[in-house]
Amino acid sequence: MPTEVDTISITILGRDYQINCPPSEEEALRKSARFLDKQMAEVKSRGSTLAFEKIAVMAALNICHELLQTSQQAENSENTSLEEIEKLQNKIDIALQTSRQIEI
Repeated sequence: MPTEVDTISITILGRDYQINCPPSEEEALRKSARFLDKQMAEVKSRGSTLAFEKIAVMAALNICHELLQTSQQAENSENTSLEEIEKLQNKIDIALQTSRQIEI
């Protein structure tokens, strides 16, 4: 059974694009297009003589850089959380052992 697909019109840096997209993903596509448009407009404002292709590449590099930084921060946060959980587990184990020794 084929998946239903709609054709969505988006505008990025003044250029219109027709994108095929399932209805359930339309809002995410529009949000992504707005984000990309904003990023490309920021790149263009810093160097208005850049060609469209260069603006797109620079915006993509900026987005990738932010994504990688966020991913690294999330990984670091996860590692820190796992270390804290391990410390708490050790404290619980020690408390249980101490409690058993007192009962004997």
